[in-house]
Amino acid sequence: METEEKKKHGGVRGQFWRWLISGTVLRLILIYCLPQNLHFSSHPEVSTPLTSLRRLAEGYWLKQSSMSPYSGSMYHGSPLLLSLLGPLTVKRIEGQPSHLLCSLLFVVADIISALLIRSMGQYLQLAYKQQLELLHLADKSKLSDTFPSGDIAALVYLWNPFTLAASVGLSTSPIENLVIILSLYGACKRIIPIAAFGWVLATHLSLYPAILIIPIMLLLGYGPDAPPRKLLLQKGRGESRDTRFSGVCCHKPEFVFSWGPVIHFLFWASLLSVYVFVLCAISVKQYGSLWEMLQSTYGFILTVEDLSPNIGVLWYFFAEVFDFFRDFFLIVFHMNIMFMILPLAIRLNHRPCFLAFIYITITSMLKSYPSVGDSALYLGLLGLFLDELADMQFSFFLFCGYVGVSLLSPVMHNLWIWRGTGNANFYYATAMAYACLQIILVIESVSAMLNHDRKLRSLSLKKRLEKTS
Repeated sequence: METEEKKKHGGVRGQFWRWLISGTVLRLILIYCLPQNLHFSSHPEVSTPLTSLRRLAEGYWLKQSSMSPYSGSMYHGSPLLLSLLGPLTVKRIEGQPSHLLCSLLFVVADIISALLIRSMGQYLQLAYKQQLELLHLADKSKLSDTFPSGDIAALVYLWNPFTLAASVGLSTSPIENLVIILSLYGACKRIIPIAAFGWVLATHLSLYPAILIIPIMLLLGYGPDAPPRKLLLQKGRGESRDTRFSGVCCHKPEFVFSWGPVIHFLFWASLLSVYVFVLCAISVKQYGSLWEMLQSTYGFILTVEDLSPNIGVLWYFFAEVFDFFRDFFLIVFHMNIMFMILPLAIRLNHRPCFLAFIYITITSMLKSYPSVGDSALYLGLLGLFLDELADMQFSFFLFCGYVGVSLLSPVMHNLWIWRGTGNANFYYATAMAYACLQIILVIESVSAMLNHDRKLRSLSLKKRLEKTS
């Protein structure tokens, strides 16, 4: 039996590496062939004012001309990202387009992200199996047949058409996704400097990942996703009654929130945040001030100054709303995200990785300038919870909805902008449908996870009744 299981796991690993290499080759082919013909980088679904490589090249040109990269209305990203990717937009390789080096960097970022997701999924699945064995709720014969959620999640992220479009379309989303995944990976493995480094960079690049500090702290304090802690505590109390000479339950201290790793994380996060701001101040000192950088990056995100079309729901609304009510609705839209943080954290505090997935999905839906790169991230993380979300409803409807929106959105944009046979309402209708799909995904995934916890609770109750009888 052991040799058969080893052969089975070896076959799964071999298939994963074959699919990984195939995904890399496909990216290289698309990078070499498609951008010159299809112009993915000009599609609003792929590139936004914050993730467009063309805008970054414009900002780097201004910097090379001894001007502030924020003096125009083009660039609104980090000066550190400008220093990293700016030179790559100028260099050429044997007559090839200058974007080739950036595209190769995005491919490397996607591969590293997939490997981190795989490692994180393997760790989460192993920890969850151990918790189920502790509750005597999992048969060992069934555990060997569970899906390798880490491999599947990594391949979903790698082969997702949204990920391919973001990588080929010269968007900086792969870099942002990489640092977010790095922060979650560091928190799962309790490698605190890596978790702090990823969270600080993710917050610096796009601001919205700042709310991920809650699931990261829960990961560091409680550990990875587990069944409801009441079940494990009841199991521990039951064992302490049966073994009268044991005295204290040995499992209860595992579920006390440990503040040591959290304080360590906050220290590293504060230190790295100061370091990042010092680097930004040094980078923009010759051309402007740190305050100008903050206004052009974080202020640009919060005030929604650019009303160019995208797959979000804010641009059309603020194009139609009266200026007198603009500040009020800005507060309303941004506070929608804040209002959901605390209730979800209270209800899902025993599943911090799943909580991070929900937070990322919500911010992808309500952020100022969303793109398909954001969807690629949360759809990849969704694969980490295959066993728990196996009974999720409307899965086929969601799949068809995402396919339909992916096809209709560029068509409606083409009819409106280039052919003149449509209008903004057609394109905004696809954005509304896309937002509704994300709402359904959040509601159904949370419901499926809570139902899974209820099943574990009922199974645990049956086990205890059988023992007492």
